[in-house]
Amino acid sequence: MKKTKITFALFFGNRGFFPGEVVAGARAELTKAVTDAGFNYICMEEDKTRYGAVETLAEGKQYARFLKENEGKYDGVILCLPNFGDENGAIAALQDAGVPILVQAYPDEIGLMDFAHRRDAMCGKFAICNLLRQADIPFTLTKKFVVHPSSKDFSEDLSYFASVCRVVKGMKRFNIGTMGARTTAFKTVRCDEIALQKKGINIETIDLSDVFARVEKVTPEKVQEKKAQILEITEFSGYPEEKLEIMAKVQSAFEDIVKEYDLNSIAVRCWNEFQTVLGIAPCTSLCLLNEAGIAAACEVDITNAIMMRALSLAADMPAMLLDYNNNYGDDPNKAILFHCGPIAESLLEGKGEITEHLMFRKSFGEGTGVGVNKGRIKAGNITFGSIKTENGKICGFVSEGKFTDEPIEEAFFGSGKVVEKENLNAVANYMAESGYKHHVSTTLGHHADSIFEAFTKYLKYDIVKL
Repeated sequence: MKKTKITFALFFGNRGFFPGEVVAGARAELTKAVTDAGFNYICMEEDKTRYGAVETLAEGKQYARFLKENEGKYDGVILCLPNFGDENGAIAALQDAGVPILVQAYPDEIGLMDFAHRRDAMCGKFAICNLLRQADIPFTLTKKFVVHPSSKDFSEDLSYFASVCRVVKGMKRFNIGTMGARTTAFKTVRCDEIALQKKGINIETIDLSDVFARVEKVTPEKVQEKKAQILEITEFSGYPEEKLEIMAKVQSAFEDIVKEYDLNSIAVRCWNEFQTVLGIAPCTSLCLLNEAGIAAACEVDITNAIMMRALSLAADMPAMLLDYNNNYGDDPNKAILFHCGPIAESLLEGKGEITEHLMFRKSFGEGTGVGVNKGRIKAGNITFGSIKTENGKICGFVSEGKFTDEPIEEAFFGSGKVVEKENLNAVANYMAESGYKHHVSTTLGHHADSIFEAFTKYLKYDIVKL
């Protein structure tokens, strides 16, 4: 999955009767902090205003024009207060920015509190935030109320803010493709497409007959290319070569559809027709798409394809869709999350192994479910959650825990992992009482705070953090 390069627009505030000379130092320190953290920046030229900062309404409007000229080139704004700053100029500058805003204020230093050096940026941050709220402009705070750009704390603030920016930018407007209708047996994945459309999430529906027709037309050259990609991530042995060829054709068909409809996520009807018509399970294709940054959900779970995309954006790595599946002995703080085998390579410990879906073999006969990519999911911190539509709104929850290396018996079907979280049983009860399905979207690392902030503050979803 290609890493996302984030660009920040840098804004420097000033108030005339405070020491304006500190702005020059702030420009140097902030630009260095941003580039050292691996991000890009744009900044209005220093000679455009006194000290290269905004301290009047006119200068605020000038900065607004700068943002307009660079529209689409920045993902967030860092509002830097080297001293108290001017509220009116800041509002004029940023009221139409249309991206998340991080408010950073410099700390004063003991020994430099005389009139020539005292910043009063802490006080100014309260004033700026108050006026931003009055103007209904959402903003993000640093963890420490005042923080120096050169500090480790601010480096962590930048990583967090970049996560928020990726989610907001990636979720504002995107396309999901549903391949096949919801299975009659799974009313649990029903959702309100109009509620999603009002939030910029467009659904394109592709019939499985279209998918299967494309499978028939895949060229031999493309089959060889896709077979090679599959064999890079998994071991294939013990099954007829024609199964691998069909899997390769399905992968090619999926990729063609993603390109044709400009899809960012997909939700696939993965049973029964893939088994009864093509004699395979499409899990491995979902692995490859997830690894490529296309959030790919099985069982036509549209709303969890949305949460998978959000998690992937926040973490800047793939996400996976798992069943909240089994208790783990008598421990209420542990459970087993599982799915057949649609998990991206980078979330697994090494290559997977192609196996047959035992449920499909039982239902449709031996050889009908070849294509499950069984692998060992990595241990470590995780973020998980789910989304639903209800009463015309997008609702959801997000939480954190960890995957442990505790054993699951070898005979366990598919890819499973033990999740641990304090009071996990309460999360299960919340899901059941609130109407969430048996699926949870999951990724590695702790990202619940950035997702919660992006969803509630900037995207206006109804989300809770558990």
